[in-house]
Formats: sequence, C-alpha cells, structure tokens
Amino acid sequence: MSRILSTADDTRAFGRALSEVLRPGDLVVLTGPLGAGKTALAQGVGAGLKVNGDVTSPTFVIARVHRGGRIPMVHVDAYRLGAVRDPLGEVDALDLDATLEDSVTLVEWGEGLVEQLSDEHLEVRLDRREDDSRVVALIPRGGDWEHRTAGI
Repeated sequence: MSRILSTADDTRAFGRALSEVLRPGDLVVLTGPLGAGKTALAQGVGAGLKVNGDVTSPTFVIARVHRGGRIPMVHVDAYRLGAVRDPLGEVDALDLDATLEDSVTLVEWGEGLVEQLSDEHLEVRLDRREDDSRVVALIPRGGDWEHRTAGI
C-alpha cells in the first residue's frame, strides 16, 4: 500500500490514522532519506496515541519515552548510530527490548539495526518527491500487520 501525502499536515494525519491500529509491543521502523517526513509521521502517531509532551526529533538524545495516553511511545532516532563502530551494540545498550512489550516503539533510521528486537514489525517507507510531497508505503514484516494496516 502506498499513498501520496501532499503536506506535513497530511503526514501527521497519516500518523494519527496509523496510531489507531497500534498496540503495546509494536515495533515500527521509519525509513527514508533526510527530510522525508519521519518525525512528522512520529508526531502524528504521538498525537493519535495522546502521549504527553511534544514529539520532537530525538537525534541528540537518541531515544525519548512519551508516556500518557492510550499507549506509551518510545521514539528513537538511530541516525547517529550508523556512524559508530558497533551500531548493533549501541542499539543493545539502549535496552529498547525492556520497553518493547509495554510501548509502541518507533525508530527513525532503524533499518538494519533494530529488526532483531521483534519477530514482526512494520516498516514505514517515506520518500520525498520533486514537488515536495511525500510517498508513504507500509511494508508489513510478519505477524498480522498486513491485516491491521489494510484500511489505512
């Protein structure tokens, strides 16, 4: 499934729609180039889950936990981990598996780094087009993701 998102507000709205099918234990890996809308989508998911506080890029802190709302959300930005000698070791050091069961875990730039945290996850691929719109594609990886995301 893919869809064109014309504005950042459309991307946030898509994130809110995605939040409706999320449940504790879900791992969502956000992929795409710089400026593709990964953080805007995470903001929409956070708004849909009604988490406390603003959802901003956790680039410099790597991970933020947003509590409150329907389900807590762990928002991770693994961008800087790609530059370290042992990125998988750095992911392990974040201890994300400790919160995975109770939270929705969204990981920006996590492709190739976090998939080992769960046997099933959803990849959300965002690409920026020349007209500044985005194309979003949902790529189910095991479990019942295909069924859950069919109506989004």
